[in-house]
Amino acid sequence: MKQKLLIRDLTLRDGQQSSFATRMNQSQIDRVLPYYKDAAFYAMEVWGGAVPDAVMRYLGENPWDRLKKISEAIGDSSKLAALSRGRNLFGYAPYPDEIIDGFFKKAVECGLDIMRIFDALNDVDNIKSSVKSIKKYGGMADCAVCYTIDPKSDDEAEPKKKKGIFGIFGKKKKEEALKHKKVFTDEYFVNKAKEMAALGADIITIKDMSGLITPSRVASLVPLFKQQLDVPVDFHTHCTPGYGLASVLTAIMKGVDIVDTNIWYFAGGPAAPAIELVYIFCKKLGIDIDVNMEAVARINNELYEIRKELAAYDTVKQFPKKFNPLTDALPANIDKEFDNAIEAVEKNDENALLDACHTIEAYFGFPKPNEQVKNAEIPGGMYTNMVAQLKELNEMDILDDALKLIPSVRLDAGLPPLVTPTSQIIGVQAVSSAINLKHGRPKYQNSSNQFIALVKGEYGKTPVPIDPNFRKQITGSAEEVPYDTSNYKRQDNPVLPEFGNVRLAKDEKEQLLLELFPMVAATFLQELRKKEYLDAHPEKIAGKEELSEEALQSQSEENTKRGNIMASPMPGNILEVLVNEGDEVKRGDALVILESMKMENEIPSEFSGKVVRVYVKKGENVGAEQPLVEIV
Repeated sequence: MKQKLLIRDLTLRDGQQSSFATRMNQSQIDRVLPYYKDAAFYAMEVWGGAVPDAVMRYLGENPWDRLKKISEAIGDSSKLAALSRGRNLFGYAPYPDEIIDGFFKKAVECGLDIMRIFDALNDVDNIKSSVKSIKKYGGMADCAVCYTIDPKSDDEAEPKKKKGIFGIFGKKKKEEALKHKKVFTDEYFVNKAKEMAALGADIITIKDMSGLITPSRVASLVPLFKQQLDVPVDFHTHCTPGYGLASVLTAIMKGVDIVDTNIWYFAGGPAAPAIELVYIFCKKLGIDIDVNMEAVARINNELYEIRKELAAYDTVKQFPKKFNPLTDALPANIDKEFDNAIEAVEKNDENALLDACHTIEAYFGFPKPNEQVKNAEIPGGMYTNMVAQLKELNEMDILDDALKLIPSVRLDAGLPPLVTPTSQIIGVQAVSSAINLKHGRPKYQNSSNQFIALVKGEYGKTPVPIDPNFRKQITGSAEEVPYDTSNYKRQDNPVLPEFGNVRLAKDEKEQLLLELFPMVAATFLQELRKKEYLDAHPEKIAGKEELSEEALQSQSEENTKRGNIMASPMPGNILEVLVNEGDEVKRGDALVILESMKMENEIPSEFSGKVVRVYVKKGENVGAEQPLVEIV
């Protein structure tokens, strides 16, 4: 019987998220759905990840509607898949079981078939509730083991002392935190997978969110997973550091059941490999992928136009050559490289395999391996977020220093795998620590609330125990404090008198959006209620009154600064204002909670005195150095 490989298409979720900032709108999605129905992939990942947040935040669209519309268009042609972060779902806080259960109930009602569930710490306890709920409502639990690697050795990670911020360390002991027994062994990953299978996982995924898994590591892991698990094994990786295509080929030849791919114009670079290249390999290997490639070509033609429409968000800005494996012949030398790659896997020759795959990708015009990401050994998204943060802070000169701090920051925090949200938490902290050290401040001054929560234990069990002394330094207590959802307070759902006394969230699905995305959903729903009200009452549309000259003069006098100004240290969004005008504050008291780069930061006062003016309000975006509070 001919070997069969199942394909999970990532184009409409991970593909556009990795390469185009999750900006595909519903009309663009709708244009490709008829072709997707004909393509009949085993599964299509279309939801979860950044999609629910992004469609509300940037597109003004309802994420539940997106899932429902895709489901109605695809029918039973493909299973619809999504991605969630275990107990955190899509956010940074652990949710109680009632929220998790309600979320999965509505997701399945809207057409979801498979939920890929992962935990950023590989703490299996954190996925139990999600597995239980998705199966309870008839969906499939795809449990993902997050692949990661140990930090570099002392010699590799030792900072240079000739110049830069690392001179501040002086004769510091030799990064003793980096001296540890290897944690992320094959046995570690297999044991995690077996624990997940015992919970009732229907699929186990080797989830390489960083693209760091080498072909040789795939060659050892996939056979172990196949030998010790009784459920299908999926392989997921990215192409950023240059291993993606070679590792996917290795996984296929080592017997993996499912691989994740993107369609041509959304593939490669920061995304997963192209299905068209996988198709060529499988054809040579005599493996059936059971996908209508003619329909894939029609999808790809539309994606070419959509990618041009998304040019402003294109992280690569490098289109591969036009290619259809059904109609376009390969040059003999490139066809030979496909054979060379297959032969290299058979001979366990990783260098030859990578050479062949890189030659293939270069011929078609896919991006070259990102050497900076490869050397930093972090996810591409984490790297770009760090760069964005440093650019916003005008501190790009310390990028290398921040990257070199990642291993020690990561180990101080219990060696978490680098996947959302821990990649963001560690990356932001490494940047903050580099800035602190540059300016002669303690390495961990002003840690984000998420870093504090991670060290405290609120995200779950870290792969290695955290030093109690370090925990006390960061959290104020040496004791580990696990998350406790018993005191969870649901988000307010206020009545909106200005829009006819309707509730902000009208039904359970909208209430769930408020729970999962408090700030973003509140803004989205407010605009939705406003539109509904004005559509029903067009006579209520009115312009803003102009301020009188006297009012403008009074406002100008009022805006004259009289005391010490606490300014925002970075761009961000005001989550909470913790003081009111007239309050007495002491130096160190928290004034506001600022969200920056998806991290919550309490901004402490540098002065003692009376609050005479609050310049910001909840939900407002602020820039670096923008006034927050005035104190006299």
